[in-house]
Amino acid sequence: MLFQSFDLVSALATFVACLASVTLLLAVSQQLWQLRWAATRDKSCKLPIPKGSMGFPLVGETFHWLLQVFSKIFSHEALESYLPKIQLVIQDTLRAWSSSPESINVYYEAQKLTFRMAIRILLGFRIPEEELSHLFEVYQQFVENVFSLPIDLPFSGYRKGIRAREVLQKSLEKAIREKLQSTQGKDYSDALDLLIESGKEHGKELTMQELKDGTLELIFAAYATTASASTSLIMQLLQHPGVLEKLREEMRSKGILHNGCLCEGVIQLDTINSLQYLDCVIKEVLRLFTPISGGYRTVLQTFELDGFQIPKGWSVMYSIRDTHDTAPVFKDVDVFDPDRFGRDRTEDRDGRFHYLPFGGGVRTCLGKHLAKLFLKALAIELASTSRFELATRTFPRLTLVPVVHPVGGLKVKFFGLDSNQNEILTETEAMLSAPV
Repeated sequence: MLFQSFDLVSALATFVACLASVTLLLAVSQQLWQLRWAATRDKSCKLPIPKGSMGFPLVGETFHWLLQVFSKIFSHEALESYLPKIQLVIQDTLRAWSSSPESINVYYEAQKLTFRMAIRILLGFRIPEEELSHLFEVYQQFVENVFSLPIDLPFSGYRKGIRAREVLQKSLEKAIREKLQSTQGKDYSDALDLLIESGKEHGKELTMQELKDGTLELIFAAYATTASASTSLIMQLLQHPGVLEKLREEMRSKGILHNGCLCEGVIQLDTINSLQYLDCVIKEVLRLFTPISGGYRTVLQTFELDGFQIPKGWSVMYSIRDTHDTAPVFKDVDVFDPDRFGRDRTEDRDGRFHYLPFGGGVRTCLGKHLAKLFLKALAIELASTSRFELATRTFPRLTLVPVVHPVGGLKVKFFGLDSNQNEILTETEAMLSAPV
């Protein structure tokens, strides 16, 4: 009994000591951090430093010369060349969803879809389907551990993330070398082609490590946020069938949709851009369910904010979600209302920086036009070739970290539609409904 009491006291003492050590460490870190920021204040400015923690800087700004490179990757001409491939990938995916006898976890499948889009279309890699599925699982492990504490211990998130990155870079290097050695012609230039060509134009021969880093960055940019927005789009179309029907009416009025089926041939980029209500739907999805909460910037020149000085060199964060929630130009901010972006209303035109799902300024998201094009192509295919319904009794709760997504996924049952808007039965359903 005495030894059991001693073990309990020893455990409690150890716990208290650990707690005190962590508290002391955090307190010292905070003081050192505040001293660092105080030392960098602009001495010529008389305004005080704002109270509270200034946050911690994040590293990862793109090199200045890459801005010109990526602007070519996401140009109007590049988007036109990507569009047919994007449509094919989406059509194949929805066909697979509709043929499945079980419900689909939309968020998980949307992640697979955007990953496939990045690999097949943006980078032009010809990776076998089985290897692509394995690479997707590895990439998920990498993403899940990106923000792990940098503690390299067995079974730690950091160790898992490092190993996943090594596997990814090895596979990417193999795919890049095969692509560089391939002499097979293509009908379009993908993002990796443009990255290599632009590097040469700027007098910079990209190394293999730079190519691997660039491809990984492109995958990362096209993956989580686009999957989040795609899931939010499907959820809102489920919750607002009137919006879906209005979208179909616009497609019929533009000659895109006849009796529930897409017209033959690839839809042109200019035709998609002419669909004004579709544009309003995508804008409203991104306003109400912005995938990421905010962005970081470095202060280039000391400025004043609410009577305080924000010194040059500081790192600041702006909140996209809070801006959308509190912007005075938007009415009924919690209501999904695509018409707020229509011609008859001016909510999106009253003032600057009230609507910024892709950030703003010179550091705005360079891939925003590709992301919106993907979402529009997905909405068109959903409206024309699918009927879908919630497979659970209630809609799932949303969480905001690391991106907006439904807790436990969004379970949806998809049904294919034929040219007369009739449901296409799966093989099992057809057998069950056949006369005996």
